[in-house]
Amino acid sequence: MTKIVNVRFHDAGKTYRFSCDGFNLGIGDAVMVETSLGIDLAHVCEEPYETDVVDDDILPIMHKATEAEMDRYDQKCAEEKEAFVKCREFIDMRGLEMNLVDCTYSFDGKKLTFFFTAEGRVDFRELVKDLAYAFRTRIELRQIGSRDQAKLVGGIGLCGRELCCCTFLDKFAPVNLKLARCQGLSLNPGKLNGACGRLMCCLQFEKEAYEDARRRLPDTGDRVRTPDGMGIVSDVNFVEEQLSVKFMNENETKIERYSWADIEPLNPEICERRCANCEAKNRGKKKDTKDEDE
Repeated sequence: MTKIVNVRFHDAGKTYRFSCDGFNLGIGDAVMVETSLGIDLAHVCEEPYETDVVDDDILPIMHKATEAEMDRYDQKCAEEKEAFVKCREFIDMRGLEMNLVDCTYSFDGKKLTFFFTAEGRVDFRELVKDLAYAFRTRIELRQIGSRDQAKLVGGIGLCGRELCCCTFLDKFAPVNLKLARCQGLSLNPGKLNGACGRLMCCLQFEKEAYEDARRRLPDTGDRVRTPDGMGIVSDVNFVEEQLSVKFMNENETKIERYSWADIEPLNPEICERRCANCEAKNRGKKKDTKDEDE
């Protein structure tokens, strides 16, 4: 078993995993770790846990931060705030159409990175010269998207939980309106867009569950056999796998609700037809893939 701990390099943002065998760590402890950008200080954001499944790219924690390293970290944070304000002044002076999001110093102070968003390409060559002259260190300006901005800044989603991109998402999966239609959601941007102004990443999480339910359950308008007779499906709840079935006669029209598990045995022809359609679609996909390979 290997002991794993999740740490953060900023108050908000993505968590990173490191092994911590032999260390007694708690939430808020400062530790020194090695990253692709060099040695840096991070803070423990969750209680350590043990697991027997460990990726090869997980590095061990070097040691707990010393008083001198903590003082250097506090100094680094203060310098980042000053650099952020100074860079904003240079941006306004140059009249550049860019929105500064964050800036970070490397722990050794040899590199200063600024993150910004912009509608299009920005010519920041003169800005880099201003920053290099002001801070006397290596300067990097990195343009990021709105999702990356939300990941850096952090926040709370519509669900009341911390943003997924700040907690466990390693990369952004493509999200489109087709996912919302598949889940029967209202195409209202106010309800579908996340803090970044783009479609919420969580629409991707239940994609496979909805596709499986749509493959097995009948569509709206299909005729189904129920314990009360034949009826027409008027609505499908894919989450609870329940059907609203409409019965019509000369005197009245009524709607009853059934669980698909209860009426599925009464509709073998629907199950066979949908299975046949799925097989045909799969054959078509395999044929398309084969044609592309050729």
